[in-house]
Amino acid sequence: MSETEADAGGEKDRNFVTALARGLDVLRAFRRNELELTNTDLAERTNLPKPTVSRLTYTLCQLGYLVQDERSGSYRLGAGVLRLGYGVLAGMDISERASQILRDLRNGENSYITSALGEAHHADVIYIAVHRSREDVSLAAHVGMRLPLFFSAIGRAVLAGMSADQQAEALAVADRLDPTSRQARQDSLGRAQEEYTSRGFCTGYGDWREDVNGIAVPVVSLNGMRVYGLNVGGPSFHVSRQTLENTYADQLISAAETLSMRP
Repeated sequence: MSETEADAGGEKDRNFVTALARGLDVLRAFRRNELELTNTDLAERTNLPKPTVSRLTYTLCQLGYLVQDERSGSYRLGAGVLRLGYGVLAGMDISERASQILRDLRNGENSYITSALGEAHHADVIYIAVHRSREDVSLAAHVGMRLPLFFSAIGRAVLAGMSADQQAEALAVADRLDPTSRQARQDSLGRAQEEYTSRGFCTGYGDWREDVNGIAVPVVSLNGMRVYGLNVGGPSFHVSRQTLENTYADQLISAAETLSMRP
């Protein structure tokens, strides 16, 4: 019996959904500073049978709450967990490594700049680390904030860093969620690839919000399996495209190389 089932008491509660409780047990099995666990690890910590754990981890991967490393077979917490709480940060070492880099970008010459790191989840990018502007602005970015994957600078950067198979999968997921904007997404993907190839970064000037400008670059995880987006931006009346491209683009590209630990 898992910890959650034990907490439910000796009598069977007909309103208690055991499968849901077991899934949450699996997510709670991750501890601080642990990046990966196997099905065997999860079975030992939850006291659940290994076949049950295998079905749960498969389902959680399909929903975006876990990410499987194809080579080792182990699992990491996924960006989808941010929609349930901030515990996902314990499993994302890149958030901690990015903290000083984000702070340095935010503390540059323009006090209206906000810097952030995000990861794709379905048709969105979810912020997993943020250093907010030093000014009091109407747009208050925060961890867990969602931006459109295909229609924002950080989203295009994530797409530009994906493999062709990953891009095709992202398009398929977005098409299922919203079949009406298929061509617009195809065009945006083409723009992302062209910008990143020619300039080294992707742009978003009033695309996500009319009053927000931003640029972003992809960051690839150390094992090459995951792609993040690193961006800087702010209100368009204080943060111009010239400022972003002339002052921050090179800093952003260098920061991405440092996080990816590759030239």
